[in-house]
Amino acid sequence: MPQFRYIAKNMEGKTMRGVLEASGENVLQQQLKEQGLFLIEAKDVRGSKKAYKFSSAQLAEFCREMSTLLASGVSIVRALETTADEEGLAASRRSVYLEILSELKKGTSLSEAMEMGGNFPELMLGMIRSGEGSGNIDAVVARLSLHYERENRLKQQVRSAMTYPAVLLVMSVAVVILIVTFILPQFEELFSEMESLPMVTELLLAISDFLVSRWYLALFMVFVIGILLRIILKIYRVRRTVDFIKVRMPVIGKLNKVIYTARFARTLSSLYSSGMPIVAALQTAGGTIGNLYVEEQFEQVAVTVRSGVPLSQALKEVDGLLRKLSSTILVGEESGRLDTMLDSIAMTMEEEAEAATKRLVTMLEPVLICLMAMVVGFIIIAVMLPIYDSYSAIEGSA
Repeated sequence: MPQFRYIAKNMEGKTMRGVLEASGENVLQQQLKEQGLFLIEAKDVRGSKKAYKFSSAQLAEFCREMSTLLASGVSIVRALETTADEEGLAASRRSVYLEILSELKKGTSLSEAMEMGGNFPELMLGMIRSGEGSGNIDAVVARLSLHYERENRLKQQVRSAMTYPAVLLVMSVAVVILIVTFILPQFEELFSEMESLPMVTELLLAISDFLVSRWYLALFMVFVIGILLRIILKIYRVRRTVDFIKVRMPVIGKLNKVIYTARFARTLSSLYSSGMPIVAALQTAGGTIGNLYVEEQFEQVAVTVRSGVPLSQALKEVDGLLRKLSSTILVGEESGRLDTMLDSIAMTMEEEAEAATKRLVTMLEPVLICLMAMVVGFIIIAVMLPIYDSYSAIEGSA
């Protein structure tokens, strides 16, 4: 059985660390909850093969196919066999389906079979578990399909909107490297004949010489810095600080809040509609936001709701979600249509996220162009300044 090194927090907010045996991360989370601990981070210390993780698009496709087959009256085993036999299916995905099939034929429930490999998210497992308990697994799988389709669409919209600024940034860096490594060296012979050079020119020539003669060292430094950044960003306190900054940054912070609100509302709506108790749904949905600083606050929200405080009131205290969410939930609580209102706010937030992303891109484009112009302008000044000084000196001596 795998061993997990975990970081968790108790009810007082104290950080606890340790190692536990569990068949999967979800089981570990349950074991820690029974001890009054809330899982923050877990790592398999046995060094076992990393589990294949499904993307949102793959989860949507899987749920859509299963939903169609189950709705037609096919058994779960037969539906999974049909899905696994699909032509052109990647070997890694087929292997996961066959492992689940093997467990199902032994009498294991679908949720338990899917949990064993660690391939599926907790949200999906929780909803399927609820569907098994209520006997409406086909409806739950259909809702999961819709959930992951919308999640994937939101990701694609953000990714698509950010493509042009990313390309522009890469091209700007490429132009600067081209100027420094190929064009600037052409002036070295001219500069070598001058008695003295301005500091900016000497600095630029030093950078150019380093990149031309020791390019391999420059690449190695970039590689090492990249590795160090990845390691540093995995440190709990650093990661939490970065996530805190994400919700407080001007402009970008508002966009992140919209995305987090849409993701949370969509997930909570899906879980609650599947029959999961509101506190359990709240804890699961809170863990899918994608921001550690915001996610940590949901343990207190769960405690508050469990004590009898309305969900709308408890969510007002969460830093990182829009206040519009709590006011919409209040309407849902008063009307008895909480799942409908959650679905409505999720759709609204997704549309706002798309619009906000487009506005951000519109702002980024001129900023990147100005930055590129400043860098190129600096290079031109550094090249022309000594030439101008030499010309002025010649005129003065004449």
